[in-house]
Amino acid sequence: MVLNREMTLHFLSSHKTTILSEWKERLKHLPDGYIDFFEEEIEKILNSLMKQLRDTDTNMDEMLKDLGEKISANRVKQHLNMDIFFSITSIGRSIIIDQFLNYEIVKGEISAVIHQVNSYFDKIIYFALSSFTDLKTKQVAKQYQLINPNHKDRLTLLGQMTSSFVHEFRNPLTSIMGFVQLLQAEQPEIKYLDIISKELDQLNYRITQFLNLSKKETDSSQNEIFPIASLVKEVLEFLYPSILEANASISCKVDEDAEIVGSKEEFRQVLLNIILNALDVVADLQQPVIDISGSVSSGFLTLNISNNGPKIPDEVLPSIFEPFITTKKRGTGLGLFVCKEIILKHQGTLTCHSTDFLTTFTIHVKTKS
Repeated sequence: MVLNREMTLHFLSSHKTTILSEWKERLKHLPDGYIDFFEEEIEKILNSLMKQLRDTDTNMDEMLKDLGEKISANRVKQHLNMDIFFSITSIGRSIIIDQFLNYEIVKGEISAVIHQVNSYFDKIIYFALSSFTDLKTKQVAKQYQLINPNHKDRLTLLGQMTSSFVHEFRNPLTSIMGFVQLLQAEQPEIKYLDIISKELDQLNYRITQFLNLSKKETDSSQNEIFPIASLVKEVLEFLYPSILEANASISCKVDEDAEIVGSKEEFRQVLLNIILNALDVVADLQQPVIDISGSVSSGFLTLNISNNGPKIPDEVLPSIFEPFITTKKRGTGLGLFVCKEIILKHQGTLTCHSTDFLTTFTIHVKTKS
């Protein structure tokens, strides 16, 4: 191996100018302004290889690690990625090996020489990439520490503004709903008042969603024992105009004896939101179908709300209950988030399973003891 090392070093020393000249020539495709930077870098890489061959007692891994850290630090400073580094090291590696292949003296031991060259380049790439990754991670963490407090302040301000706006919006809405009720009582012959009233109720429900998000706790809602079947029927009656508009076929089979303990109004909100979402996604189908089924087993209610709308994409499904995630063009991404929070508050679970043929939301919650 001493002979290989000495021969390799002699070859590199005598061919250094040729190797660097060809190496630099093949860097001309790089962006303007960086040629000098990379030319200096490849000289360091080649000198390092020669030093490794010359100084047999030197800890080469430490030396290569130090060089890799300097290379990565320069790249971070210059706002460069590592792709160009991989490119220029590959070019240098191939040039050196090609030169050796044409060097007849070492042909009998060319495998050992090539192994030395490959080992050198593999190590320097490893150390440079590892150091670059560490530096970028620290840089991102530092930026996050600076940005995060400001981002939280802006989110807090946005939440306060939204809550204030929604409250102001609700005042005239309440007046409009009151006058519609008066018109229904005094002049019941006027057409479409019932539809207007239903739409205003739905708008009021949407506003309630935003307001619930601005509250830290919703424990003020009164818990009671109520049959889930009757609540589902109430929700379907309330949504009747929307069901007609979507021309949806609704099937409902819920255990009449199933009673749960909790906030009836909050569960109403969950059912409204999930069924409204189902009506939205099936509205454009020729045969829209929504199926609701519920049964009790071992003290737990399992309530399934299914629709035959488009499949929820696999990449979206895991985050479907996160805030501001939506597959609807005009959706807020808040409805399912609120639903999940309500079910969790009642010590239950809300999950979703979606295929090409059916999407099912499943509520699993404890029944009355």
